[in-house]
Amino acid sequence: MSESVPDTKPEASSSTDYTTTGTVRLVNAVFYGHHGVMEEEHRIGGRYEVDVSVGLDFEDAALHDDLDRTVNYEQVYEFVRQLVTENNFYLIEKLAYRIAHKVLDTYPDLEGVEVTVRKPDPPVGGTCDRAEATYTIDDPGT
Repeated sequence: MSESVPDTKPEASSSTDYTTTGTVRLVNAVFYGHHGVMEEEHRIGGRYEVDVSVGLDFEDAALHDDLDRTVNYEQVYEFVRQLVTENNFYLIEKLAYRIAHKVLDTYPDLEGVEVTVRKPDPPVGGTCDRAEATYTIDDPGT
């Protein structure tokens, strides 16, 4: 059984002589949804994969080991789950857009958010691994 190793490194103090930034990501969250332009896609549904990446300065959260000072990725996952499974959209672009704006509405101090929605084996009349749409909001505070 492994023992917990005490954190003996002193915590750095915030400094104004440098800037920090970080990224928190959910990678390949998978859900079953009913999206697409074909009636069959709405009726039968399919697998959707979602990545969410948020840019933020999480130094304060790291220094204080405090979830309230960063993005709660469990909450972000729940936003994604609800939007994918409880809606029917024609476009994965709309799904990516809605997810990004929900995250930004909840965490307005983010430096940016990027959402990618993938539809494996899309009905394109031939072989295709996936269709994907990526929506990015850069520096929403400006």
